[in-house]
Amino acid sequence: MPFTFKHLDIPDLILIQPKVFEDDRGFFMETYKSSDFYMNRIKYSFLQDNHSRSKKGVLRGLHYQLNPKAQGKLVRCIKGRIWDVAVDIRKGSPWYLKWVSIELSQENRDMLWIPPGFLHGFVALIDAEIIYKCTEEYSAEFDRGVIWNDPAIGIKWPVKNPVLSEKDARLPVLEEAENNFIYG
Repeated sequence: MPFTFKHLDIPDLILIQPKVFEDDRGFFMETYKSSDFYMNRIKYSFLQDNHSRSKKGVLRGLHYQLNPKAQGKLVRCIKGRIWDVAVDIRKGSPWYLKWVSIELSQENRDMLWIPPGFLHGFVALIDAEIIYKCTEEYSAEFDRGVIWNDPAIGIKWPVKNPVLSEKDARLPVLEEAENNFIYG
């Protein structure tokens, strides 16, 4: 199998480590294989791919889309390093409001699977580019977010004063945000 799948502290979040074949010419790795992902509880089709570049200190998030357009995301850093965060906002979940962070980088080549029902955000630790696959297309109608430093969530970000978009700087706390996710 060209991947190792590791369930994180919130078991629905999965760290995926691809097998990399490297030599003096460069490297080769598979980044997605439907049958392997399906056997490891990632039973979704991907409908959209995104590519994002962020300068050091830029924080994007915390983002999500409501049902019926909720997005699962398969995130990979292809240049630089990011500190990636997922927060469980599924009402009734044993991990409700718990968060997991992981460093993704061009060196480790790891990927993070974030299913629907989670907030997602990241901060660029150095200039970085990420690509991510989504299980739903972007929908402005269902697009939502939560402020990065919501005290009810208490994420311990590795930056004090991140660079935010105007939109992200105006996001509400989770208590004031629309949330139609139910666990189970």
